[in-house]
Amino acid sequence: MDEITFHRRLHRPGTILDIGAHDGLLALPLSELPGTRVLAFEPLPSAFARLAAACAGRSNIELRPEALGERPGEAMLSLPMLDGVAQEQWASTSKDYRGFSGVTVQQHVVPVVTLDSLALTDLVAVKLDAEGAEEAILRGGADTLRRCRPVLSVEVEERHAPGSTRAVPALLESLGYAGFFFLDGLRPLPAFDAATMQRASPDPAVFGAEGPYVFTFFFLPAEAREAMLAGLAKG
Repeated sequence: MDEITFHRRLHRPGTILDIGAHDGLLALPLSELPGTRVLAFEPLPSAFARLAAACAGRSNIELRPEALGERPGEAMLSLPMLDGVAQEQWASTSKDYRGFSGVTVQQHVVPVVTLDSLALTDLVAVKLDAEGAEEAILRGGADTLRRCRPVLSVEVEERHAPGSTRAVPALLESLGYAGFFFLDGLRPLPAFDAATMQRASPDPAVFGAEGPYVFTFFFLPAEAREAMLAGLAKG
């Protein structure tokens, strides 16, 4: 199950957050869901420019050039470069890529806001992909998650933040969420094993990952778990 399928099957009218929207791969189809407003966050200037072009004319997509975090302020966004080519999918506020041979780094100071500062009352879904900053972003949105009870798809990788496949689920469990991943069917999170399901290098010059490679996790409010699992199963 991919992220867009997850969000389509559990769709409710309201606001959807696309955190790490890049050039709109998910923001655009999410905006087509009935009764939806999409808030798309993308702090990397080059990606934001493409996102703005792709979303031109979409009145229900609001574009935000900030990063999200645990506290408001500023952060250094590090973009690794290989032979002068930007590796945008690795851009991160949580690591600086120092020490990798053949990798240079372009850096941008970006504004940071918290999810809670948005004061959302109708948040129904979150897609989160922030290259290691996921835990901080969720901590900065804990009150919103408690209040709105959105469903979440979160990309979490040990190569970006060691220990994150334990820390992020533990945080969401403390907020009343049940976690799952998809591998030959939807499985409960306790069946995930990082040692065998996330074998990959943290070096941006090394793109390969040994399969199976599971990095997208789905979280449901525990109080609605059974009904939502039934909705996912209907297809």
